Amino acid sequence: MINREWHLLSRPVGWPEPEDFALVETEVPAPREGQVLVRNEYLSVDPYMRGRMSAAKSYVAPFELGKAMQGGAVGEVVASNAEGIAVGDHVLHFFGWREYAAVDAKNAVKVDPRAAPLSAYLGVLGMTGLTAYAGLLRTASLKEGDVVFVSGAAGAVGSQAGQLARLKGASRVIGSAGSDEKVGLLVGEYGFDAAFNYRNGPVSEQLREAAPDGVDVYFDNVGGEHLEAAIGSLNQGGRIAVCGMISVYNNTEPAPGPRNLARLIQTRGRIEGFLVGDHYDLQPRFVQEVGPWVASGALKYRETVVEGIENNLEAFLGVLRGDNTGKMIVKL
Repeated sequence: MINREWHLLSRPVGWPEPEDFALVETEVPAPREGQVLVRNEYLSVDPYMRGRMSAAKSYVAPFELGKAMQGGAVGEVVASNAEGIAVGDHVLHFFGWREYAAVDAKNAVKVDPRAAPLSAYLGVLGMTGLTAYAGLLRTASLKEGDVVFVSGAAGAVGSQAGQLARLKGASRVIGSAGSDEKVGLLVGEYGFDAAFNYRNGPVSEQLREAAPDGVDVYFDNVGGEHLEAAIGSLNQGGRIAVCGMISVYNNTEPAPGPRNLARLIQTRGRIEGFLVGDHYDLQPRFVQEVGPWVASGALKYRETVVEGIENNLEAFLGVLRGDNTGKMIVKL
């Protein structure tokens, strides 16, 4: 049996190029003691993966050159050499970018395809959803009545952060996105009170128009001009949760920081970065609270699905370009 998997051949400088990667054929691995063999059905591609393609020191080890890359995946167990997980079970794990994966049972989480579509465990009910939940409620300390601004709001994390803010009692939720179609989605389907296309003019001006009374919480997925605009509109005691800065991921030179940081003194504002890995203790509470909202349709989600592992790289590049609406998923 043949297993196809994506390898990183060289570390991209600036925008990743196809020559930096290769789709390699290998043998399907046999599960060792304590492992299960998973036939992956859905793979996740996420912006943070760009950082792992660099050798720079970061919060997670870089991808190794000449070896299969990693990412979230969900699939069916086709062979088991471990107690507690049987053939036919479905599991969530972190060995994506390949068709078959031998996974330590301790690192595989059983999921129920009857409770939700398998792809949802990579997004709205998985790491993506928990990221929005932890960043909004713990890092940004959302309070009822807060005015909330979310950048990259049509993406997987941003769309959920905005809806969670609304469901948790925010007085006004504003989002930014990169197209008029996405702006319409934010207001028409996700229930944002206002949204704007950041390509249509200065972010600071559009944000002031959408939030004339200022912003109490900013959930940052973009950085750059968005972060500076949010600081400029921050109310006294405002909080900024930095989830990602996709606008600078492919820069070859350090991006200039916001020019108005001194305003944080005036507003007593707070900026804090966070990683979802530090907040897995919230997972039970997250599933208990958010699961029913997803089931009832109170919290909506979308997925952009790309077919075939041969298109895994293009799906990832699409995330960096902002081609996706909601979670980008590769279906095998």
